[in-house]
Amino acid sequence: MKPSLQIKLSQQLALTPQLQQAIKLLQLSTLEMNQEIERYLQDNPLLEREDENERAYELAYDGSANGKERAEGAAASGERETPENGESPTAERAELSSAEVEEDRWFQDSGSYGSGSGNRERDDDEADAQELQPAVTSLRDHLYWQLNLSPFSDADKSLIRFLAEGLDDDGYLFASLEELRAAIPPEYEVDADDLEVALKQLQSLDPTGVGARSPQECLGLQLKAMAVSPARDLALLIVEQCLDLLAGRDFNKLMKLLGCSSEELKAAHALIVRLDPRPGASFSPLDTRYIIPDVIVRKARGRWVSQINPDAYPKLRINRLYAEILARQRRGEGALSGQLQEARWLIKNVQQRFDTIARVSQAIVERQRKFFEHGEVAMRPLVLREIADVLGLHESTVSRVTSQKYMSTPRGIFELKYFFGSHVSTDSGGACSATAIRALLKQLIGAEDGKKPLSDSQLSEILGRQGVVVARRTVAKYREALNIPPVNLRKTL
Repeated sequence: MKPSLQIKLSQQLALTPQLQQAIKLLQLSTLEMNQEIERYLQDNPLLEREDENERAYELAYDGSANGKERAEGAAASGERETPENGESPTAERAELSSAEVEEDRWFQDSGSYGSGSGNRERDDDEADAQELQPAVTSLRDHLYWQLNLSPFSDADKSLIRFLAEGLDDDGYLFASLEELRAAIPPEYEVDADDLEVALKQLQSLDPTGVGARSPQECLGLQLKAMAVSPARDLALLIVEQCLDLLAGRDFNKLMKLLGCSSEELKAAHALIVRLDPRPGASFSPLDTRYIIPDVIVRKARGRWVSQINPDAYPKLRINRLYAEILARQRRGEGALSGQLQEARWLIKNVQQRFDTIARVSQAIVERQRKFFEHGEVAMRPLVLREIADVLGLHESTVSRVTSQKYMSTPRGIFELKYFFGSHVSTDSGGACSATAIRALLKQLIGAEDGKKPLSDSQLSEILGRQGVVVARRTVAKYREALNIPPVNLRKTL
């Protein structure tokens, strides 16, 4: 075959940069979107955040000169503006009930998601107070502070500090004394007895149980620090010899092995439950993460309505100074023209992102209104395709909208994906959502007799009598998803 040239005409779908940016913004969470916007603000001088105070000033004075003149003329003549239909706004307002007035006031105070954040202004003192972070004292700092006040010798304090460096976040000594002794240089002449004494001194410090090498030793140290009593002695015996039986809730074998009554075992068990198996955990820094909901759901005039959270919506605009410079130039010239187009794309795509979130959220609220009225037990089965078909969107678009987006409701804050789930058929031919089944299981287990807890088979039979056909293995799967232990670990005295 000889090489030849051929001309072929074909169609190919290509994503424009604007569409790629819109898809990227849609799938980002609120935090990630704000980080992305900050990057654009640093790179693009034509893009800036809208100052709420400046905007209010412009609307009051500069932005509506005609309205100002009209208001001044009406004030001079003593006249009031009335609607075109001739009705008085006061009379129209009087027709609303007090509840509707309160609901209207809430929506007016909240504002639309493109405007400011209402009357939630904070002074500088309050803002500074909220930005202050409490000082975190670590476990080692707490132990060192006690050592400075203790009567121990300098040599003992040095060994105790050495042992404290080997504690984990829960307060346990994760290395053996032999391993620790091998790490000490020979010239210090530290023997095993010295480390044993230092360990006892470390375990005498607060919190009680610190420096233990096992959960049994940790609980035993806390019990030994209590006042002597029959219940305390029995609890100490259980912790040192029969902790596995107690963890397995084999109470009959425990009573037979220890030769005690159920009341004595119950008192000892109550003491053990009060102990802290992780004494050092309270000194670990907490990784607190705050969620800014994208949507707020309220009941207005007997109907559940969703609204974009004004605090989650970034207020962006084009810089006026640079826009005026570009307006004086010929179209398409200058390095700022491309950045101007990029800024317009970003503002439009952010607007489109929240418009899509608002549409999907309202569609979810309309289909899950029984959840907002009655709770999880009333959750109906819902899939992404149902919302996509109603709104004329692609299923992947609905998936992006519901991922990492949160809804604030009177029942709490939920991710939008929480309202979607599989379903189980009922005897009547209908369907029950997995969320509702988990809520029913939680209610049944919460109301069960602790001495005779319900097994997975019994729970399956109870649900079957209520019309929900669920297999035993499905009940076990839902129970594990709720972090509920099996029947043998739920048994109480």
